[in-house]
Amino acid sequence: MEQQFPLILGSILDNDFYKITMQCAVIRLFPDIKGRYRFINRGKHPFPEGFGDELRRHVNAMANLTLSKQEKDFLSVRCPYLNPAYLDFLQGYRYDPAEVTIAQNGTELEVSVEGYWYRTILWEVPLLALISELFYKMEGMNRISNEALALRTRGKMNVFKELGVTVAEFGTRRRHSYEVQKEVLNTMMEYSAGEFVGTSNVHLAMLFDVKIIGTHAHEWFMFHGARYGYKIANAFALKSWVKVFKGDLGIALTDTYTTEVFFTQFSKQFAKLFDGVRHDSGDPLLFAEKTIAHYQRLGINPLHKSIIFSDGLNPEKVATITRACKDRIGISFGIGTNLTNDVGLQPMNIVMKLVEIAAPDMHWTPTVKLSDEPGKQTGNAGMVRLARELLEITAVEI
Repeated sequence: MEQQFPLILGSILDNDFYKITMQCAVIRLFPDIKGRYRFINRGKHPFPEGFGDELRRHVNAMANLTLSKQEKDFLSVRCPYLNPAYLDFLQGYRYDPAEVTIAQNGTELEVSVEGYWYRTILWEVPLLALISELFYKMEGMNRISNEALALRTRGKMNVFKELGVTVAEFGTRRRHSYEVQKEVLNTMMEYSAGEFVGTSNVHLAMLFDVKIIGTHAHEWFMFHGARYGYKIANAFALKSWVKVFKGDLGIALTDTYTTEVFFTQFSKQFAKLFDGVRHDSGDPLLFAEKTIAHYQRLGINPLHKSIIFSDGLNPEKVATITRACKDRIGISFGIGTNLTNDVGLQPMNIVMKLVEIAAPDMHWTPTVKLSDEPGKQTGNAGMVRLARELLEITAVEI
């Protein structure tokens, strides 16, 4: 009999906050949309024999996760923009393992999710976290000790302290393990003098009593592009977001169809209403220059707005960005893998994307993410070409 590992997920809130906020918005505006997600093994990691079966066991166990009264009360107090009807829904929500298909052929793993978008939207982050943690466990890879992990994390906190910047932990999706993420957060809290501002993980935010951070992800814009057209996707996605959250959760993601295109639709109204923007691909310094220039063109003081940098950050990149941007625009940093999977092993390079949507009046239609760098684009090749043609993008621009 193959070895079975203890169940990893112990809370329905062990997920990134933007999944909760987007689920709330999807229920409100798009309850009849269906979605398909697909696992993408960017790092070409070979999976050990029996991995798919073990992953299936953990996925099946997720059906038992429920929102406790304490968790519901926490969300009600900390997130007043999540309406009571949504919190009641979440209390009754159960993961349905039948929505997840898992297949292993040799060392290759295939994982997909299909169902109503308002339901399937919660699967992505916990599935990636499970795949990452099980991979290291089944391969028998030994990480550094908790003491060494704390020492590394303290060193990073010292850099952030010297730079005078604020940092949030964004590392749930590709964490080495739940234990490592918890240890990292504990150390960040213990050695922070104001630099550590919160986490994207809702469960751990509650556990450590810190701010929950997040707004929306690429799939929000990818859906709008597939449903309503690429030319209006950014503006329509932002309008939909404002319709639900009325100015709360005001950090806009820019690069789904390239930042260059985004700024053509990020009007003065949006620029004033949203608190800032998030950088997730491409050259961060060039992005900062374009963002500052855009605000200035609109007559908005960039120091009254913020950029949240979140693309593959480490202390060295944070230092470089800070030197270029400090005292020119508000800045903050969301760091993921470098915090939660810096344990002496090669971090996994895995993602899960919304690849198709359907509606009662629309057949399954592929989604597209162009990004600001070629390696991050996803989608059907024909649809990618169509999106580029319609948006008049001849090359990856920023």
